[in-house]
Amino acid sequence: MQRIVVGISGSSAPIYGVRLLQVLREQPEIEAHLVLSSSVGLTLQHEAPDWPLEKVRALADVVYDDRDLAAPIASGSFLTKAMVVAPCSMKTLAAVAHSLGESLLLRAADVHLKERRPLVLVPRETPLHLGHLRNMVAATEMGATILPPMVAFYHHPETVLDIVDHTVGKVLDQLGLEHRLFRRWGTAAD
Repeated sequence: MQRIVVGISGSSAPIYGVRLLQVLREQPEIEAHLVLSSSVGLTLQHEAPDWPLEKVRALADVVYDDRDLAAPIASGSFLTKAMVVAPCSMKTLAAVAHSLGESLLLRAADVHLKERRPLVLVPRETPLHLGHLRNMVAATEMGATILPPMVAFYHHPETVLDIVDHTVGKVLDQLGLEHRLFRRWGTAAD
């Protein structure tokens, strides 16, 4: 069993984290560990009313309270394959870039960096100012992967879910996990 930590910040587009959890649930070798920032519930109410917190939590194998700094994922001795923060607010990005561990989500991200385990951040903001860009550089220099949800059209998306799946597929690629969420460049359509 491989543990993957999924953090969902209060940024716009929590559907990226929800969809990632859905896809991870389909992979029997993956155990999904979820931590939600305190403002996710409000964002879900506004953007994804069909996904109340209870329903999102039910997608994970293990769910942690963001205030529980004694949770297993706060320690480097708790082995995980990787962590993904999707979406990643600019506040969360700044805290990761400056090694602030004031919540479990931030502490778990810091643990992944210090243990040299993959940390994928899916930042959700536009336009970006210089501070945002510098925080992305700082997080990258410490070992994080910055994976903004950039729209691609080579796979001919027809729905919003197709667009979300492209980003989630790119996240899975970073984790070394097989998927069929989008048609890859240079391959024939099914």
